[in-house]
Amino acid sequence: MDAQTAQWPLMRMFDHDSPVTAATKRYTPEGRDVFSVSRPSSRVQVYLSRSSDPYLNLSIEHFLLQKSHPDSVVLLLYTNSPCVVIGRNQNPWVEHEDVQLVRRRSGGGTVFHDAGNVNWSIICPPAIFDRDKHAEMVVRALRGLSPGTDAHKRAKLDVRVNERHDIVMDVPASDSPAATTSAPKTETFKISGSAYKLTRLRSLHHGTLLLSSPNLPVIGQFLRSPAEPYIKARGVESVRSPIRNVGLSNDPGSAFERAVIAEFGRMYSNDEFLATKAGETAVSLDPETISPETAESLLTAIPAIGKGYDELRSRDWIFAQTPQFTFSTHPTEEDPRPRPPLDTALRRQQQPGTEASDAPFRAHLTVRHGQVAEAEISSGSGSSEASVSSLMGATLHEIQDWTTLLGQKGFGAWFNSLFGVRPPP
Repeated sequence: MDAQTAQWPLMRMFDHDSPVTAATKRYTPEGRDVFSVSRPSSRVQVYLSRSSDPYLNLSIEHFLLQKSHPDSVVLLLYTNSPCVVIGRNQNPWVEHEDVQLVRRRSGGGTVFHDAGNVNWSIICPPAIFDRDKHAEMVVRALRGLSPGTDAHKRAKLDVRVNERHDIVMDVPASDSPAATTSAPKTETFKISGSAYKLTRLRSLHHGTLLLSSPNLPVIGQFLRSPAEPYIKARGVESVRSPIRNVGLSNDPGSAFERAVIAEFGRMYSNDEFLATKAGETAVSLDPETISPETAESLLTAIPAIGKGYDELRSRDWIFAQTPQFTFSTHPTEEDPRPRPPLDTALRRQQQPGTEASDAPFRAHLTVRHGQVAEAEISSGSGSSEASVSSLMGATLHEIQDWTTLLGQKGFGAWFNSLFGVRPPP
C-alpha cells in the first residue's frame, strides 16, 4: 500500500480489484467512478442526483461529508419526492401531517420537499465556511435568470440573503397574491431556507429552493400537526414565513441547475485557499450525474451509504431522537399558553350526567426520547389510574391504537386524532 492510499482510506474502495468499483461501474457511463471523492486531484466536485428518494439523497450527502477529501469543495444538487424534513433536534409530532417524514442530521427548522423544490448542498473545509457565502452563490445564480416562458419573460429576480440567512424574493405588491390597495409597494417572500453541520474536518451547508412547487398553497398544512397546540418542545422550533415560488423550472438540466454550477465554478476556480492546499489544483466542472439506478446500487456497493439509509428510515431515528417535551390539555406553569377548547361531546361522553365545564378532561404527559416518563389523566370521576399505568414507559411512536391502550373509547379516539393510528411494524 502506498503512502497516498494509506492517508486516504476511501481510495481503497476504488482499487481495480474492489467489488465496490465493479458494482458501481455497471451503472455509470463509460465506466467512470462515482464518488472518487477522496482523490487529492478532485478539489472541486459536482454531483447531480436524479434519485427522488429523500433517505437515499441525504445518505449520499452524508457520505460525501464524511469521505470527501478534507481540502475539497463539493456541490450536490437533488430533488426529493414529497416529504416533510425536520431538523436533528426537532419534534415530529409538532411539525408534520400525513406525509412521508424524514429527520436529517443537521439542525435548523422544518422544510417541505417536492418535485418543484431543488436542494443544494455545499461541503467544504471549515476554514472557508460561512453561513451567507453559499446562499449568496445561489442568489447570484438566480439574478442571472428570468422567470416565465421565453415569450413572456419577466424582469430579473430581486433576490437577496436576509438577516436570518434565508434567501428571500422581493416582488411588487401588484404581483403578490395578498396585494391590496393599502399594502406596501413591495412584498417579501422566503424562497430558500438552509441548515448546516460542522465536523472537525468538514462543513456542510444545505438548503432548499422553491422553484415551482405544485404544493405551495398547502405546504402550511403539511407542516402543522393537530397535536401542536398542546405540545411544549425543548427542541428547535420552526420559524414560519410567507413563501413563494421563484417561477423557474426544476427539470433536469434546467437553467437554474446550469447557473448554480457555473457560479460554483466561478467561486472556486481561483480560490486562494484551494490553490495553496492543492498546488496544481484540478478544477473540473463536469458533473457526475447519478441516475436513480446508480443511486440505488450504492446502497449495496458502498456500505456506509446503505447503513446511513437504514438509519434515516428507522422509526427510532425519526421519533426516539426527539428532545424531551410535554403534552398538556391545559395551561401549566411551564407552558401557560391558552389551549384550544376540548370537544364538549368528548368530555360529556367520559362523564355521563356531568356538565363538561364542571369536571373537564385533563391530560399531562412528559415524554423523553419518545417514551412516556410521566403521565396524569383525570376526568369527572377523578384520576384514571388504569390509563396512567398503561401509558407509563410506553413508546409513543409504537402505540398502534390509543383506544386499546387506554381502555376508554372517548379518550382514545381523541388521542388517535392527534397522534394517529399506526399499523403494526
